[in-house]
Amino acid sequence: MEAVAALLGALVGSLLSHLSNRALGASQLSRTEHRDARDAVVRLTEAVEHIAHQLEGLHEDIKCDRRETYGRIGLVEQRLSKLESHCSPPPLCP
Repeated sequence: MEAVAALLGALVGSLLSHLSNRALGASQLSRTEHRDARDAVVRLTEAVEHIAHQLEGLHEDIKCDRRETYGRIGLVEQRLSKLESHCSPPPLCP
């Protein structure tokens, strides 16, 4: 995920640089504009990394919930089978 965030950050930075150069001309860009663009890329990269970490945590939570759910379903199936085995003639069982 960090590699994806870095790639996205580089891509956004390149795009911002390209758009700025085309719109204003390379000689007209000030240091402040370069710094602002760099800061924007850093903020976007950090945001993407944060979202990636949040998604990883969510994925782990979902996997844990599924294990618990399927475990409980398995126990219910075993209990149901046990109850069904105690009923000799099925039509007489309630």
